[in-house]
Amino acid sequence: MDSNLIIKGAKIFDGISSKPRFADIAVSEGKIDKIVENLSQEAAVRSIDASGLWLFPGLMDIHTHEDLEAELDPSLPEVTRHGTTSVIVGNCSIGLAFGNQRVLDCDPIVDCFARVENIPKSVLRKTAEKATWRTPREYLEHLDSLPLAADIAPFLPHSMLRIEVMGMEASISRDPTKSELEKMSSILAEALESGYIGMSTDGLPLHYLANEPNVKKRIPTQYAEFKEYKMLTDVLRNYDRVWQMTPSTDNQGLAARLFMLSSGRIHGKPLKVTALAALDTVNNRLTKYTALLFAKMLNTKFLDGRFRMQALAAPFRIYSEGPISPLAEADPLMRQLIETELENKEKRVEILSDPDFIESFREMWNRGKSGFSANHLRRILKLESEFLTRDLRDMEIFRSPVPTWEGSNMAELYLRYQNWRQNPESIDCEEERYGFDQVGKSVRDDGEFFVSLLRTFDRDLHWNYVAANKDPEVVKKLLLNPGLIPGFNDSGAHVTNMAFFDGNLRALRLAMDESEELVAHMTKRLTSEPAEFFGLPPVCLAVGQSADFLLVDPQELACYDGESTVRYEYRDLFGCHQLVNRSEGLVAGVFKRGKEIWNGSNFTDLSGQKKLGGALRALPS
Repeated sequence: MDSNLIIKGAKIFDGISSKPRFADIAVSEGKIDKIVENLSQEAAVRSIDASGLWLFPGLMDIHTHEDLEAELDPSLPEVTRHGTTSVIVGNCSIGLAFGNQRVLDCDPIVDCFARVENIPKSVLRKTAEKATWRTPREYLEHLDSLPLAADIAPFLPHSMLRIEVMGMEASISRDPTKSELEKMSSILAEALESGYIGMSTDGLPLHYLANEPNVKKRIPTQYAEFKEYKMLTDVLRNYDRVWQMTPSTDNQGLAARLFMLSSGRIHGKPLKVTALAALDTVNNRLTKYTALLFAKMLNTKFLDGRFRMQALAAPFRIYSEGPISPLAEADPLMRQLIETELENKEKRVEILSDPDFIESFREMWNRGKSGFSANHLRRILKLESEFLTRDLRDMEIFRSPVPTWEGSNMAELYLRYQNWRQNPESIDCEEERYGFDQVGKSVRDDGEFFVSLLRTFDRDLHWNYVAANKDPEVVKKLLLNPGLIPGFNDSGAHVTNMAFFDGNLRALRLAMDESEELVAHMTKRLTSEPAEFFGLPPVCLAVGQSADFLLVDPQELACYDGESTVRYEYRDLFGCHQLVNRSEGLVAGVFKRGKEIWNGSNFTDLSGQKKLGGALRALPS
């Protein structure tokens, strides 16, 4: 058989071997036909000289919300440009398995996604309009019909399952009846039979509904009791499928009980669990150690668990549009601002101008920063429970109505403000003087200065901070820990707040610092290992496997800095701006089923136009 494509001269990291090797690859009918050294000349539609490049299997992203983007742009450009050709969706208990689930004025996709993933409601409504199917099986068939450029493997999302069985209002106001629990279990079993890889739940105290009258209510999954989790995870256990969960950080007792559901010693058969997340957090140094402790304990022979915390390959940098910030939901004061509609600046200004709000914010901001108290001791020991930073030095301005502020941290800005207040002529920049004039001269401390900035500039002031993973060496150790699994990239989520779409490339970059053998091992961690854990078809470069792969320039990888490639781009299909990563020059080509979808600088005509990907179904256990 003549080959459709030949890749010659690349160094191959196949996702299986412990070392790379030089070989040529021939592709026929979308599958790898040959992998041999010095492949003899034969007829081929196309031959690519990849000398000097590295060849990897198409990478996996195990935690995304690309299910939304797939409906608007099936080319999935913000993952495929980075060489990711398989994504897992339906995470965090929310997804599209049941279609839009609209009933009268209830719009669950908008309600559940808008604040959890910080996506404008206008984008979500566009997605909901396309979600016309009704059952999980029909959703898989729908995915198979799209011109996808990557494969999509869905979880059954628990919040949507509760809404389907109980209705929105009941799902957040009462416990399910016995018959409702049985119906949930039955639907889950049917979904697993059709190929779903498992079920997702969520317990983070950050995730709230976005539509009135329920803006003070959390998403439905968080109203489940242990009995409900136990019944549904028993279904997963029977099918040997995966439970994606996020522990309840404000109920550690429940979190520990849920973790123990992985134990085969206690429950007769192990349950595969992947949990968010093993992070080296700035405010609480115990977060990382707790994750490592549970991973080590549950995966012992004695407890016989299958427990994998997810580890992020990048600094956990949070981007915020003024007061709109995903981690700010944990603070009741900031939550008041996020509960407002995005366009309702007037309401936020009203809240931020309230003297009682300002005093409460100053009290929260200064808590534990001085004096002799338990809060002060926790701050010194880095054992705080706050998600949001309370230090202006951590807050870097990304975009601003005053261009000279961009790149500065807010502490530097506050110092210049204090100088301006004493002597306005000390500030040379007229735009900066005007900005400070808008803030006013009544600010008493740095906390009130932050409030004044939010009140004055609202969502036009973009700032960011690193909440975790500042030390690359610690990150690398987490990524390589066998009890953890690389993930938590959140691709397609947090449209205006996070830009972690290149997490796989960053993981390879960290490994490259040490050796090519470690790059080979990291490749396994990003391909064959997660595929096996999630019960999916093999992801590797081997004869007979799907010809999904990417070419990488090792010289570009060696100097790649994913922190410097963040861009704020307008997406026509979304009708809004999005934070993205641009790794130009690094990925020289991306191929799906042997067809090139990214040529190193642009997407090809096939991307998003030809059906190359589809629903990725779990293998029978």
